[in-house]
Formats: sequence, C-alpha cells, structure tokens
Amino acid sequence: MKVLRTIFWVLVIAVLAAFTAANWNPVEVRIWQGLVLDTKLPALVVFAFLAGLVPTWLVYRTTRWRLGKRIAQLEANLAAQASASLTSTQLDAAASQPTETP
Repeated sequence: MKVLRTIFWVLVIAVLAAFTAANWNPVEVRIWQGLVLDTKLPALVVFAFLAGLVPTWLVYRTTRWRLGKRIAQLEANLAAQASASLTSTQLDAAASQPTETP
C-alpha cells in the first residue's frame, strides 16, 4: 500500500512540475474590491490544492485517532468482562474435571 501511495505522490509532483514549467505566468487575483494579489499561477494552484487537502487530512487523522481510542476502550472492557467472568473457583473446578480419552 505504501508503494501505491508513493507512486501517487510522485505522479502528483511530476504533473505539478510540468504544469509549473508550462505556466509560469503572473496572474492577478482580486480578493476584494480594492485588494488585488499579484502571484504566479503555479503558486495559486498549489495553494488551492493544499486548501482542499489539509482540512480533509486533518478530519481523517482525528477520526482515525478517535476510533482507535474507542477500539482500545472496547477491547479493555471486553478483557475486563472476560477476566471477571472466570473466577478462581471456576478455573479450579474446570481443571479438576477429568478429560475424556477415546
């Protein structure tokens, strides 16, 4: 899976590098009526890409962290229930029962 992720990012960087080389033009971005930003087109594309990627990545990481904590808590509860259901007298009784041999 890491190989696929690496290939994906290498392709994204290669396409971005080719786009940058072909479109190194200044652009004018009008933010408000009197506020104009002069920047290069590749910088604008990278900013837009990161503006979409970073929040989505943060949501993914926090969801994964929260679910990992929940799974750990459920596993701990299950282990506590399993250990509480087998008392020492039940274990001794199970060990003293003869086993059947055919």
